[in-house]
Amino acid sequence: VIGQPAKSKRPKEPGENKIKPVNKKVKPKTPKMKERESADSSLKSQSILTQVMDKGHFQKLAATLSLAAGQSIELRCKGSNVTWSYPSYLDTFEDSRLSIKQLDRYSQLILANSTAADTGEYSCWLQLCNGNKCRKDETKTGSTYIFFTDKEELFVPTPSYFEIVYLNPDKPAVIPCRVTTPSAKVTLHREFPAEEIEIDGTDIIYDAKKGFVFQHPTSDHKGIVYCKAESQGAPQISIKYHLLYVEVPKGPPSTTIAVSSSRAGLGDRVHVVCTVLGEPDVDVNFRWQYPGQESERPVIIQNFWRLINRGIGHTTRISKSVLLVEDFEDIDAGNYVCIAQNLQGETTVTAKVELK
Repeated sequence: VIGQPAKSKRPKEPGENKIKPVNKKVKPKTPKMKERESADSSLKSQSILTQVMDKGHFQKLAATLSLAAGQSIELRCKGSNVTWSYPSYLDTFEDSRLSIKQLDRYSQLILANSTAADTGEYSCWLQLCNGNKCRKDETKTGSTYIFFTDKEELFVPTPSYFEIVYLNPDKPAVIPCRVTTPSAKVTLHREFPAEEIEIDGTDIIYDAKKGFVFQHPTSDHKGIVYCKAESQGAPQISIKYHLLYVEVPKGPPSTTIAVSSSRAGLGDRVHVVCTVLGEPDVDVNFRWQYPGQESERPVIIQNFWRLINRGIGHTTRISKSVLLVEDFEDIDAGNYVCIAQNLQGETTVTAKVELK
């Protein structure tokens, strides 16, 4: 999806001609950049990403960059097979302001008419491919975090007015009220009882690129919170975040299986349901083994999940996989095996369906 080679026959996009002279000017500089790479291997991982400045000048990028919202930016990543990463919402909305082109010696990313919402990490890397298999070349990467500052939008805008943050005792939780101005003073507040939450720099820290990080979440932290930012003007308030404490036993999925009927007649509809209770933010993958599989008997498999509130601020995710046999035959009689897998392992459960 990202960094695909440009098609040879396509209409020129607005402004495309303007960058052609820049291409010509950069070619003589390429050997110098190669010399610098070999002279200083410590810069090697950052050296493939540059920003195109006025009149064809290039600038290596530091770990962070601040630009005023409204500006356009052009980044280049050296290499013939480059992949880019950038704030995900630009993909979600298929934003036409973003343009990526793979050329012979480099890949070009242009973001036009930037907004505060574009604030985030922009990175690129070379892909090493062998046939259809590709992997990231860890020695040829580049990354920078760009703040698109906007005094009217101190917080990076989000599509919603309310977000849920899960507090898991085993891992840090992030309240993602990121700012567009790195120098802004940001504080965290509880809605009820109304109070400012103390940031001690140890258990709770603030990172302008992430937001507030709770290193060791507990049930005491649950509730509704918001952030406040100040920077040379009236303070601004973020959206609200509902902190839900989650406590689900760790380990392979807690899985059950149920069948609509353990005995089925010819032509009956039979469905087998595999259910997992688990953490709200942990995905579950399902695999099935069933009697007619080798004979390629047609079955319909549907997966879905939802969240349920178990009271006292505890939330659980119910994941289900349903296997449906619409026209039961002799060959469909036997064991139906569901294998549910999460990051901790997998659980296998079995249900038997016999022919009447």
